[in-house]
Amino acid sequence: MAGSWGISRTMAEIHAVLYITGQPLSMDDLMERLEISRGNASMSVRSLLDWGIISRTHKRGDRKEYFQAEQDVWAMFRAIVRERMKREAEPLLAELHEIRDLTGSRAKPTSASEKRDLAEMNRRLESLLNFFQMLNVLSERFVSPAGRGLQEAASLLGRVKSSLKRE
Repeated sequence: MAGSWGISRTMAEIHAVLYITGQPLSMDDLMERLEISRGNASMSVRSLLDWGIISRTHKRGDRKEYFQAEQDVWAMFRAIVRERMKREAEPLLAELHEIRDLTGSRAKPTSASEKRDLAEMNRRLESLLNFFQMLNVLSERFVSPAGRGLQEAASLLGRVKSSLKRE
């Protein structure tokens, strides 16, 4: 799944170990268990921390830093979707706004044909912008850190699917 989620194999392996074991592990534990270098482990852990799907913890009487995975699958999924939106949809939305601005008031078509083509291109750009703005609003609503919107939407869709099967 790592490739389809846009993360490295090592990030996925570290997350899998932390999630499946359900136990806090130190950097040394992760390096030994996965047979990876300290640099690779450190970079991957830092990224997982940035994504918000693992956290730091300490054990009483031990100076080592330990890491544990988010155990609530809905919270984990919300964090992943939030990060994907931040990395993919938001930059795309910014680019679309910039392109629209360049083809809007700044564009100077010289013929009626160019004017029609520009108007059609801007209509398609607006359509894309509207779609991604709606996607952004939905993602904020459904995957906010405290929100249960995604779980509620999945539950609702499950009920709709069940009712369609009965018909």
